[in-house]
Amino acid sequence: WCDPLDPVAAGILDKHGNPNVLTRDKGTSKLAQSSTAQTALVEIERYEGPVPEITVFAPPATNLAT
Repeated sequence: WCDPLDPVAAGILDKHGNPNVLTRDKGTSKLAQSSTAQTALVEIERYEGPVPEITVFAPPATNLAT
């Protein structure tokens, strides 16, 4: 899951760091249906700020009318 620090900022910072957000969700063939290799070309840099709270496992806020 993607857990962006600020989802509207350009060049988002993913707090969770799951590589599945970078790779496509497609099987290798109709026969095998194994996952494709997790390969992606990315640009990274060292993060020097405070460690943000990981919130990817918390349920999203809902606005349900009662």
